[in-house]
Amino acid sequence: MSLKRKAADITAEAAKKPKSNGSITSFFGQPKPNPETSSTNPSHPTSSPTAPATEPVKFDKDAWLAKLTTEQKDLLKLEIETLHESWLSVLKDELIKPSFLSLKKFLMSEVTSGKKVFPPSEDVYSWSRHTPLPSVKAVIIGQDPYHNLNQAHGLCFSVRPPTPAPPSLKNMYKALKIDYPDFKEPPKNGGLLTPWADRGVLLLNTCLTVRAHEANSHANKGWEQFTQRIIDIVAEKRRKGVVFLAWGTPAQKRCTKINGSKHLVLKSVHPSPLSAARGFFDCGHFKKANEWLEERYGEEGAIDWNLDVAPEDAGV
Repeated sequence: MSLKRKAADITAEAAKKPKSNGSITSFFGQPKPNPETSSTNPSHPTSSPTAPATEPVKFDKDAWLAKLTTEQKDLLKLEIETLHESWLSVLKDELIKPSFLSLKKFLMSEVTSGKKVFPPSEDVYSWSRHTPLPSVKAVIIGQDPYHNLNQAHGLCFSVRPPTPAPPSLKNMYKALKIDYPDFKEPPKNGGLLTPWADRGVLLLNTCLTVRAHEANSHANKGWEQFTQRIIDIVAEKRRKGVVFLAWGTPAQKRCTKINGSKHLVLKSVHPSPLSAARGFFDCGHFKKANEWLEERYGEEGAIDWNLDVAPEDAGV
C-alpha cells in the first residue's frame, strides 16, 4: 500500500495543553470532554467499513445513570463525561465494581492531598474518543503514562508538541523506517501519535494515571484490572480480528488469553533503549500488521503509519 497519506486534521483534543491538577475540581469536578473524533484520513472515517466489524451496542445512558447512587455518580463523574459512549456501554459494569470505585477514591485522595496527577483529567480517556470501539484495527499496549510536564495525554508512547519524541518512540520510528523506508516522522522531532489513534490504533497504557515525577506511582491500585478488561473486550467484540502489538513481557502477559486463530498477536522486546537492540528494530511488526490486515480486509484495511502532520495543522 502507499504509506503516505496526509492526515488533514487532528481534533482539538490534541491541541489542549496539560493543566495543573492541584485540586479535586481539576481532576473530578469540571472535566472538559473532548468531541468525538473522526479519522484523520478522509478515506477512513471512524465508521469505516474497512475496519473490523463489531456488533452495534444498544446503550441507554440515561437509564444506566438513573441506577447509580449519588456516591457512584460523584466518583464516576470523569468516566460519565469523558469516556466515549462506545466504550462506556461495554465498561459500565466494570466501573461500578468495588475495585474500580476504590481506585477512584484513591485518585481523589491523591488530588485532595495536593498531588499532581498526569495526564490532565480531560485526557485520561482520550484513547476512547480518538479510537471508539467500532474503529479498532490494532492495539499497542504501553505501561505507565509519562510523568513529566507536557508529556502524557492519554495515548501510550505519545507526547504533545513541543515535547520531543522520547527514546522508546524514536526507536519505534527506526523500526518503521526499516519496514517502510518512506515513513515520515512528526515535524520538529515530535512525538504526537493522534493520527495513529484516529486511524484505528488503540494506544492503551496499562495504568492510565501517574503521580507527577514518580514513575509507577499508581501501579497496583486498580488500573491494571480495568485496562485488562478493555483488552479482553476488544478481543471479544472485534470478532473479525485485530492486531495486538505486545512489546515487552508486561504487554505480552496482557495478551495471554487472546485467541490466536481469530486475532494476530505480535510479540517483541520493548522499544526502550535498554532492550530495543535485542530484536525490536528488525521485528517487522508494522509491516506484518498491515500485511495481516490487508489479507483480511483488503488494501484499504491497512494502517497509514505516517505521522508527517504539522503542529499548526493539528491546531497545536
